[in-house]
Amino acid sequence: MTRTKPVTVWVGTRKGAFAFRSSNRKSWDVDGPHFRGWEVNHVAQDPRDPKRLYAAVNSAWFGPHIHASADGGKTWSPSDEGFAVKSLPETKLARAWHIEPGHADQPGVVYAGADPGVLFRSGDWGKNWQEVTSLNTHATRAKWTHGGGGMMVHSIQCPAKGAIIVGLSAAGAFRSTDDGATWTPFNEKVRADFLPNKFPEVGQCVHHLLAHPRNPKLLFQQNHCGIYRAKFDGRQWTDISRGLPSRFGFALAVPAAESETLFTVPMEAPEFRCNPEGRLRVGRSRDGGKSWKLLEKGLPQKNAYLLVLREAMASDDRDPAGVYFGATGGQVFYTRDAGDSWHALAEHLPPVYSVSVACA
Repeated sequence: MTRTKPVTVWVGTRKGAFAFRSSNRKSWDVDGPHFRGWEVNHVAQDPRDPKRLYAAVNSAWFGPHIHASADGGKTWSPSDEGFAVKSLPETKLARAWHIEPGHADQPGVVYAGADPGVLFRSGDWGKNWQEVTSLNTHATRAKWTHGGGGMMVHSIQCPAKGAIIVGLSAAGAFRSTDDGATWTPFNEKVRADFLPNKFPEVGQCVHHLLAHPRNPKLLFQQNHCGIYRAKFDGRQWTDISRGLPSRFGFALAVPAAESETLFTVPMEAPEFRCNPEGRLRVGRSRDGGKSWKLLEKGLPQKNAYLLVLREAMASDDRDPAGVYFGATGGQVFYTRDAGDSWHALAEHLPPVYSVSVACA
């Protein structure tokens, strides 16, 4: 009998990280908390070396840090030499947000996004870090603003060797085709309803941006003002929000198993950041956003008011797809049938900041 390769779901919370492991996505083993008492914004597996993991952790006393593991998360050690802001006068690193391994053709390259709107690059598997000053001191920086969670680089995707796209709140998306030497705003046709100019060059508030795992030139983003799709080398974004109960939300998942499928968890509005109508529903599109279906089987449908944050949704590489998301109330839900039915993975964790998946 062939045993299915295990899936590990890493859940970062306000009080540490928890690892849920399963070979069948039905029964789960859990361990943690790792980084007990620390805020864990993100845990990332490096697919070029699957036992290598990175974590963005933060403490009100000890500040922001990056840790790394070479044994699948059994042990961790600090790995953040050079992780400091020097290019911006009187600016201090406020929070570590996101870790992203580089492209498969660039072994050892890892990126880290942080508050206040800064990007770092490592060329030695995260041991030493350097600022990407070409982005951090971009000519448009004066037009960047703080969102509700700060001003941060929270989304980083590497669709090809030398190609990078990042999402910032609140500045928009920026892309590079020369390994980060130069950056161009990529926000055409993306709304910024909170600004006098509704379609500015920069200033949009990206909430989460992802490339399709098996077609990385295909991009999706959940924005403050809608959900969009684009090609990395395209000229503009296409609004695909129609059919959802709200344009507003944070979370996004794009599973590898299906070519044009994406998931989001609609929130009611910026003024009420909970799912609408007290019913927790997940939006799924299987045609790249042309149409949407709201999924609710197994999710609470009465007096349920949950907030799912930008890093708190992820998908695995299995077929049918597994999708996982957590809420600030400490609940974590998942599906193993691409959203047709949902199950509780955890119910009483600390507030969930991030959900990520590591596959063997």
